[in-house]
Amino acid sequence: MNNRALKILVFGAHPDDCDIKAGGIAIKYAHLGHEVNFVSVTNGDAGHHEIGGVELARRRRAEVQAAGAVAGIEYHVLDNRDGELEPTLENRKKIIRIIRSYTPDLILTHRPNDYHPDHRYTSILIQDSAYMVTVPNICTDTPAMSHNPVIAYLSDNFQKPHPFSPDVAIAIDDVVEKKLDMIHCHTSQMYEWLPFNAGRLDQVPKSPRERREWVAYRLDAFRAIADRHRDLLIKYYGAERGSKVQYAEAFEACEYGSALTEDNIPVLFPFFD
Repeated sequence: MNNRALKILVFGAHPDDCDIKAGGIAIKYAHLGHEVNFVSVTNGDAGHHEIGGVELARRRRAEVQAAGAVAGIEYHVLDNRDGELEPTLENRKKIIRIIRSYTPDLILTHRPNDYHPDHRYTSILIQDSAYMVTVPNICTDTPAMSHNPVIAYLSDNFQKPHPFSPDVAIAIDDVVEKKLDMIHCHTSQMYEWLPFNAGRLDQVPKSPRERREWVAYRLDAFRAIADRHRDLLIKYYGAERGSKVQYAEAFEACEYGSALTEDNIPVLFPFFD
Protein backbone atom coordinates (compact mmCIF):
# COMPACT_ATOMS: atom_id res chain seq x y z
CA MET A 1 0.00 0.00 0.00
CA ASN A 2 2.91 2.35 0.68
CA ASN A 3 4.12 2.06 -2.91
CA ARG A 4 0.90 3.01 -4.67
CA ALA A 5 -1.77 5.66 -4.62
CA LEU A 6 -4.42 5.25 -1.95
CA LYS A 7 -8.07 5.11 -2.95
CA ILE A 8 -10.37 7.04 -0.61
CA LEU A 9 -14.15 6.78 -0.89
CA VAL A 10 -16.32 9.21 1.07
CA PHE A 11 -20.10 8.75 1.31
CA GLY A 12 -22.19 11.73 2.38
CA ALA A 13 -25.96 11.79 2.47
CA HIS A 14 -26.26 15.12 0.62
CA PRO A 15 -24.24 17.01 -2.00
CA ASP A 16 -22.34 19.14 0.55
CA ASP A 17 -21.82 16.73 3.45
CA CYS A 18 -18.50 15.31 2.26
CA ASP A 19 -17.05 18.78 1.74
CA ILE A 20 -17.95 19.99 5.22
CA LYS A 21 -16.66 16.91 7.02
CA ALA A 22 -13.74 15.75 4.86
CA GLY A 23 -12.97 18.49 2.34
CA GLY A 24 -9.66 19.29 3.99
CA ILE A 25 -8.16 15.81 3.85
CA ALA A 26 -9.58 15.32 0.34
CA ILE A 27 -7.50 18.27 -0.82
CA LYS A 28 -4.47 16.91 1.02
CA TYR A 29 -4.87 13.41 -0.45
CA ALA A 30 -5.21 14.83 -3.97
CA HIS A 31 -2.12 17.01 -3.47
CA LEU A 32 -0.12 13.89 -2.63
CA GLY A 33 -1.37 12.08 -5.74
CA HIS A 34 -3.93 9.82 -4.08
CA GLU A 35 -7.38 9.13 -5.53
CA VAL A 36 -10.46 10.54 -3.81
CA ASN A 37 -14.07 9.91 -4.77
CA PHE A 38 -16.89 11.77 -3.01
CA VAL A 39 -20.36 10.23 -3.32
CA SER A 40 -23.61 11.95 -2.35
CA VAL A 41 -26.13 9.19 -1.68
CA THR A 42 -29.09 11.50 -2.34
CA ASN A 43 -29.49 14.12 -5.05
CA GLY A 44 -30.40 16.95 -2.66
CA ASP A 45 -33.67 17.74 -4.44
CA ALA A 46 -35.53 18.78 -1.25
CA GLY A 47 -32.97 21.09 0.36
CA HIS A 48 -34.38 24.50 -0.50
CA HIS A 49 -37.24 26.83 0.41
CA GLU A 50 -38.02 28.14 -3.09
CA ILE A 51 -37.09 25.48 -5.63
CA GLY A 52 -37.01 21.68 -5.59
CA GLY A 53 -37.21 18.50 -7.61
CA VAL A 54 -35.35 18.20 -10.88
CA GLU A 55 -34.39 21.89 -10.97
CA LEU A 56 -32.72 21.77 -7.56
CA ALA A 57 -31.11 18.38 -8.17
CA ARG A 58 -29.58 19.69 -11.39
CA ARG A 59 -28.31 22.78 -9.64
CA ARG A 60 -26.75 20.78 -6.81
CA ARG A 61 -25.03 18.42 -9.26
CA ALA A 62 -23.39 21.47 -10.82
CA GLU A 63 -22.32 22.67 -7.37
CA VAL A 64 -20.61 19.37 -6.52
CA GLN A 65 -18.77 19.38 -9.83
CA ALA A 66 -17.45 22.85 -9.06
CA ALA A 67 -16.41 21.77 -5.56
CA GLY A 68 -14.73 18.64 -6.91
CA ALA A 69 -12.76 20.76 -9.38
CA VAL A 70 -11.52 22.96 -6.53
CA ALA A 71 -10.20 19.92 -4.66
CA GLY A 72 -9.03 17.97 -7.71
CA ILE A 73 -11.24 14.97 -6.91
CA GLU A 74 -14.11 12.96 -8.39
CA TYR A 75 -17.60 13.80 -7.11
CA HIS A 76 -20.70 11.71 -7.87
CA VAL A 77 -24.38 12.06 -6.98
CA LEU A 78 -26.76 9.12 -6.75
CA ASP A 79 -30.36 9.56 -7.89
CA ASN A 80 -32.09 8.96 -4.55
CA ARG A 81 -34.62 11.52 -3.33
CA ASP A 82 -33.49 13.90 -0.59
CA GLY A 83 -35.27 13.16 2.69
CA GLU A 84 -36.59 9.82 1.44
CA LEU A 85 -33.52 7.58 1.66
CA GLU A 86 -34.18 4.13 3.12
CA PRO A 87 -31.73 1.31 3.97
CA THR A 88 -33.33 -1.10 1.53
CA LEU A 89 -31.79 -4.18 -0.05
CA GLU A 90 -31.85 -2.40 -3.42
CA ASN A 91 -29.90 0.55 -2.05
CA ARG A 92 -27.49 -1.75 -0.24
CA LYS A 93 -26.70 -3.47 -3.52
CA LYS A 94 -26.03 -0.10 -5.15
CA ILE A 95 -23.51 0.71 -2.42
CA ILE A 96 -21.88 -2.71 -2.63
CA ARG A 97 -21.39 -2.25 -6.38
CA ILE A 98 -19.91 1.24 -5.91
CA ILE A 99 -17.47 0.01 -3.28
CA ARG A 100 -16.43 -2.99 -5.38
CA SER A 101 -16.01 -0.87 -8.51
CA TYR A 102 -13.78 1.62 -6.71
CA THR A 103 -11.90 -0.89 -4.46
CA PRO A 104 -11.12 1.70 -1.77
CA ASP A 105 -8.48 1.40 0.92
CA LEU A 106 -10.51 3.65 3.21
CA ILE A 107 -14.22 4.53 3.37
CA LEU A 108 -15.49 7.54 5.31
CA THR A 109 -19.14 8.17 6.15
CA HIS A 110 -21.59 9.46 8.77
CA ARG A 111 -22.15 7.83 12.14
CA PRO A 112 -25.49 6.00 12.53
CA ASN A 113 -26.72 8.30 15.31
CA ASP A 114 -27.50 11.66 13.74
CA TYR A 115 -30.32 14.19 13.52
CA HIS A 116 -31.03 13.57 9.84
CA PRO A 117 -32.57 10.28 8.62
CA ASP A 118 -30.59 10.48 5.37
CA HIS A 119 -27.35 10.65 7.38
CA ARG A 120 -28.38 7.72 9.58
CA TYR A 121 -29.45 5.55 6.66
CA THR A 122 -26.35 6.38 4.63
CA SER A 123 -24.31 5.11 7.55
CA ILE A 124 -26.42 1.96 7.86
CA LEU A 125 -26.10 1.27 4.13
CA ILE A 126 -22.31 1.49 4.34
CA GLN A 127 -22.24 -0.71 7.44
CA ASP A 128 -24.55 -3.26 5.82
CA SER A 129 -22.29 -3.34 2.76
CA ALA A 130 -19.18 -3.99 4.85
CA TYR A 131 -18.04 -7.61 4.65
CA MET A 132 -20.72 -8.26 2.00
CA VAL A 133 -18.34 -6.67 -0.51
CA THR A 134 -16.15 -9.77 -0.04
CA VAL A 135 -18.95 -12.31 -0.60
CA PRO A 136 -18.92 -13.50 -4.26
CA ASN A 137 -22.54 -14.70 -4.25
CA ILE A 138 -23.81 -11.21 -3.38
CA CYS A 139 -24.18 -8.86 -6.40
CA THR A 140 -22.64 -11.41 -8.71
CA ASP A 141 -22.43 -8.87 -11.55
CA THR A 142 -19.49 -7.14 -9.83
CA PRO A 143 -16.31 -8.96 -8.72
CA ALA A 144 -16.07 -9.46 -4.98
CA MET A 145 -13.24 -7.72 -3.14
CA SER A 146 -10.48 -9.77 -1.56
CA HIS A 147 -10.61 -7.76 1.65
CA ASN A 148 -13.00 -5.64 3.70
CA PRO A 149 -11.93 -1.95 3.48
CA VAL A 150 -11.22 0.11 6.58
CA ILE A 151 -14.27 2.24 7.41
CA ALA A 152 -14.22 5.36 9.58
CA TYR A 153 -16.86 7.83 10.68
CA LEU A 154 -16.98 11.53 9.94
CA SER A 155 -17.15 13.85 12.96
CA ASP A 156 -20.31 15.12 14.64
CA ASN A 157 -21.42 16.60 17.95
CA PHE A 158 -24.15 14.15 18.93
CA GLN A 159 -23.86 12.70 22.41
CA LYS A 160 -26.44 9.92 22.66
CA PRO A 161 -26.22 7.00 22.78
CA HIS A 162 -22.46 7.52 22.38
CA PRO A 163 -20.46 10.67 21.60
CA PHE A 164 -18.08 10.83 18.65
CA SER A 165 -14.77 9.30 19.77
CA PRO A 166 -12.11 9.74 17.08
CA ASP A 167 -9.03 7.61 16.57
CA VAL A 168 -7.19 10.14 14.41
CA ALA A 169 -7.23 13.91 13.87
CA ILE A 170 -5.72 15.61 10.82
CA ALA A 171 -4.45 19.18 10.71
CA ILE A 172 -5.96 21.15 7.83
CA ASP A 173 -4.46 24.60 8.47
CA ASP A 174 -2.62 24.51 5.15
CA VAL A 175 -5.76 23.77 3.12
CA VAL A 176 -8.56 25.32 5.17
CA GLU A 177 -9.04 28.27 2.81
CA LYS A 178 -9.33 25.90 -0.14
CA LYS A 179 -11.83 23.85 1.86
CA LEU A 180 -13.86 27.04 2.29
CA ASP A 181 -13.61 27.51 -1.48
CA MET A 182 -15.24 24.08 -1.87
CA ILE A 183 -18.00 24.98 0.56
CA HIS A 184 -18.47 28.31 -1.23
CA CYS A 185 -19.40 26.37 -4.38
CA HIS A 186 -22.60 25.15 -2.69
CA THR A 187 -24.48 28.41 -3.23
CA SER A 188 -27.95 26.89 -2.89
CA GLN A 189 -27.09 25.65 0.59
CA MET A 190 -24.58 28.05 2.12
CA TYR A 191 -26.23 31.28 1.03
CA GLU A 192 -29.86 30.30 0.54
CA TRP A 193 -31.39 27.21 2.18
CA LEU A 194 -29.29 26.83 5.34
CA PRO A 195 -29.45 30.54 6.29
CA PHE A 196 -33.21 30.51 5.59
CA ASN A 197 -33.67 27.41 7.72
CA ALA A 198 -31.65 29.02 10.53
CA GLY A 199 -33.63 32.26 10.34
CA ARG A 200 -30.75 34.44 9.23
CA LEU A 201 -31.17 34.79 5.50
CA ASP A 202 -31.13 38.56 5.95
CA GLN A 203 -27.49 38.33 7.09
CA VAL A 204 -26.23 36.81 3.83
CA PRO A 205 -24.24 39.27 1.66
CA LYS A 206 -25.14 39.71 -2.00
CA SER A 207 -21.80 39.72 -3.80
CA PRO A 208 -19.73 36.53 -4.31
CA ARG A 209 -16.67 38.15 -2.71
CA GLU A 210 -18.55 39.19 0.41
CA ARG A 211 -20.23 35.80 0.60
CA ARG A 212 -16.87 34.04 0.49
CA GLU A 213 -15.71 36.20 3.39
CA TRP A 214 -18.96 35.59 5.27
CA VAL A 215 -18.83 31.79 4.98
CA ALA A 216 -15.59 31.85 6.95
CA TYR A 217 -17.79 31.61 10.06
CA ARG A 218 -17.49 27.87 9.49
CA LEU A 219 -13.88 28.07 10.61
CA ASP A 220 -15.22 28.03 14.17
CA ALA A 221 -16.36 24.42 13.72
CA PHE A 222 -13.00 23.31 12.31
CA ARG A 223 -11.23 25.13 15.17
CA ALA A 224 -13.46 23.40 17.71
CA ILE A 225 -12.45 19.99 16.33
CA ALA A 226 -8.78 20.87 16.76
CA ASP A 227 -9.31 22.11 20.31
CA ARG A 228 -11.52 19.19 21.32
CA HIS A 229 -9.09 16.58 20.01
CA ARG A 230 -5.81 18.29 20.82
CA ASP A 231 -4.53 15.07 22.41
CA LEU A 232 -4.72 13.24 19.09
CA LEU A 233 -3.04 16.08 17.22
CA ILE A 234 -0.18 16.02 19.70
CA LYS A 235 -0.01 12.22 19.52
CA TYR A 236 0.41 12.17 15.74
CA TYR A 237 2.18 15.46 15.05
CA GLY A 238 4.25 15.78 18.20
CA ALA A 239 3.86 18.27 21.04
CA GLU A 240 5.37 21.28 19.28
CA ARG A 241 3.36 21.11 16.05
CA GLY A 242 0.27 19.46 17.49
CA SER A 243 -0.21 22.18 20.07
CA LYS A 244 -0.23 24.84 17.36
CA VAL A 245 -2.77 23.31 14.96
CA GLN A 246 -5.71 25.68 14.51
CA TYR A 247 -8.08 23.65 12.31
CA ALA A 248 -8.63 19.91 12.05
CA GLU A 249 -10.83 17.07 10.82
CA ALA A 250 -11.26 13.92 12.91
CA PHE A 251 -12.33 10.35 12.19
CA GLU A 252 -13.52 7.41 14.29
CA ALA A 253 -13.01 3.76 13.37
CA CYS A 254 -16.09 1.76 12.43
CA GLU A 255 -15.88 -1.80 13.74
CA TYR A 256 -17.66 -3.20 10.69
CA GLY A 257 -14.72 -2.58 8.39
CA SER A 258 -11.18 -3.88 8.65
CA ALA A 259 -9.40 -2.67 11.77
CA LEU A 260 -7.97 0.84 11.94
CA THR A 261 -4.73 0.33 13.84
CA GLU A 262 -1.68 2.21 15.03
CA ASP A 263 0.21 0.54 12.19
CA ASN A 264 -2.11 1.49 9.34
CA ILE A 265 -3.22 4.95 10.51
CA PRO A 266 0.03 6.56 9.19
CA VAL A 267 -0.44 4.65 5.92
CA LEU A 268 -4.11 5.51 5.39
CA PHE A 269 -3.64 9.07 6.66
CA PRO A 270 -0.18 9.93 5.22
CA PHE A 271 -0.02 13.47 6.54
CA PHE A 272 2.32 13.20 9.53
CA ASP A 273 6.00 14.11 9.53
